[in-house]
Amino acid sequence: MTTLAKEGLEAQIHDERDLIAYLASGARAPEHWGIGAEAEKLVIDAETGEAAPFDRIEELLLRVEGQGGWRGIREEGRLIALQGPRSSITLEPGGQLELSGELCPHLHCCHGDLTRHLRAVTGEAAALGLAFLGLGVQPFTPLSEIAWVPKARYGIMGPYMLRTGDLGQAMMKQTAGLQVNVDFSDEADWLAKLRTSLLLAPVLYALFANSPLLEGRPSGFLSTRGEIWSRTDRARTGLLPALFAEGAGYAGYVDYALDVPMYFIRREGRYLDLTASPLPFRRYLREGWRGWRATLGDWDLHLSTIFTEVRLRPQIELRSADSLPPRHTLAVAALIKGLLYDQTSLEAAGALLHREVYPQLARIFADSWRLGLQTPTAERSLRELSFDLLVLAREGLGRRRVADHRGLDETLYLEGLDELVASGETLAQRLLARWRGSRREKVRLLLEHCGFGDGTEKRFSA
Repeated sequence: MTTLAKEGLEAQIHDERDLIAYLASGARAPEHWGIGAEAEKLVIDAETGEAAPFDRIEELLLRVEGQGGWRGIREEGRLIALQGPRSSITLEPGGQLELSGELCPHLHCCHGDLTRHLRAVTGEAAALGLAFLGLGVQPFTPLSEIAWVPKARYGIMGPYMLRTGDLGQAMMKQTAGLQVNVDFSDEADWLAKLRTSLLLAPVLYALFANSPLLEGRPSGFLSTRGEIWSRTDRARTGLLPALFAEGAGYAGYVDYALDVPMYFIRREGRYLDLTASPLPFRRYLREGWRGWRATLGDWDLHLSTIFTEVRLRPQIELRSADSLPPRHTLAVAALIKGLLYDQTSLEAAGALLHREVYPQLARIFADSWRLGLQTPTAERSLRELSFDLLVLAREGLGRRRVADHRGLDETLYLEGLDELVASGETLAQRLLARWRGSRREKVRLLLEHCGFGDGTEKRFSA
């Protein structure tokens, strides 16, 4: 979130113009654009492969607290997050560990944030018999056996999810993904990037499919996470077709978000449950609720509970990639930055995606987590399309010429994707091809396939 957007969140909202202005406040001049990478990891017992219970994850956070500037954040006396000088370590509902870094000026900075994060947690995790997986869905543990992280907001969201889809709680407790945050300069740039990002969603599902298992068995999907998300809550997930209409802009996104039912508001440090009956933000803005009137803070909180493949907070956040092994963790951000932050590549990618994906977007989107790179587009396949997009991304990053201390530019974070696309075989398919043997052998395979441990930072790139 921008500094400007953080200011004045207590201010009361007067009308929709205030909501549009909030989104517009996220705009930055190109020389100030940043890139944000949020990486979720599954926390498992290193011997059994089962999801680690909250008590053991809290013990991990307790060991890290106070080291390297990590400051504990507690709720009702339980340690549920760590705040560092540049980034935070937070927990998702089922104990998934997420690094949320500040917007970085370049991918080398993101690499540094991830390296520091992993150095802080991997050694302590190993001492506790825990391990981290870059995998999109818990591989063994049934939903009913994964406890909730004790955050008040999850106590409201969890029961509500039972009313909106059959896999909402699975989304919360069993899945892990990678999110990338990008900037925009004005409304026209925002719209171009938003549309391109929405059309990229099936490409990201196919290219980074890495969750083919559920409860120890093949699920029938290459990205089980994609299937789970599609069955979570249609009011707040999926694509945003209205944003492709002629004349669309900030107001179109606001109009969509106004009709999404609210989970809660926060007053005096407490979450107030608004889920007893559907209360769209539009009605809350008009009528209030039990004497409370809508503030920008309420709007900001509401936007954080919208889970579309691309959302605004007010930066653009792309949310379609599964959690990935170390080598590919920054590849998602590299692909997206290369396509969106260079005008030539942005225009070429937008035209390519509009021609090959947009005419059959709904079908291609639904097929992408089942068929992966073999998903047919309007003209060929997502594998062939990905070849062209990788070329555009590499050219876009190359033109920006952002070098690290070794003189290597950001294209180094794309290493490994060419081979993946050339093979046409996703990470999920490679895992399935070796999925055999005893539980111990399967856990060992998972750690080899996508485990994070000591020295992981050396495997971020080729």
